[in-house]
Amino acid sequence: MKLSKLLTYALGSMAVLVMATSCSSSPTLQEYFVSNSENPNFLALDVPANILNLQEVDLDETQVEALRSLRKLNILAFRKTDQNTEAFTTERAKVDAILKNSDFKELMKLNSKFAKGVIKYSGEGDAIDEVVIYGASEDKGFALIRVLGKDMNPAHLVQLMQAVQNADMDGESFKELSDLFSS
Repeated sequence: MKLSKLLTYALGSMAVLVMATSCSSSPTLQEYFVSNSENPNFLALDVPANILNLQEVDLDETQVEALRSLRKLNILAFRKTDQNTEAFTTERAKVDAILKNSDFKELMKLNSKFAKGVIKYSGEGDAIDEVVIYGASEDKGFALIRVLGKDMNPAHLVQLMQAVQNADMDGESFKELSDLFSS
């Protein structure tokens, strides 16, 4: 009888422990995007990959493969003003915590005269499903960009980004984001 009570107690304790560790108090990045998409401090954009306006005939085989692996971009940007400085600090801390405690692996750090940031990814090796670009400036605000795809290859994405620089992108599509951080 003692052994059965001990076993019941042990199994009950394990169940509580599993539930406690699986119910994280911090939201996922996707939940953060959804919960702030209507927040007036944020600009939220969902952009299909075809907005890049790249013609496959103008790309090499590697770039075509990278383009086909892209699905969409989710963009969430916070513009800092004198009126929302406290909200900026709070929201930036939330994003930092999500990126720190998530399953994302760091690809590289960004450091320019405009902002500091990081590029992270989820997935394995040459089968990446999500890339996150996060940049923040104490003066302007911050932006999060989720690049969603299927089996993206980081080396191929770099080559695709070079093609994007030469592409005739629809400027109106990014006008809101550009206006957000212009002085």
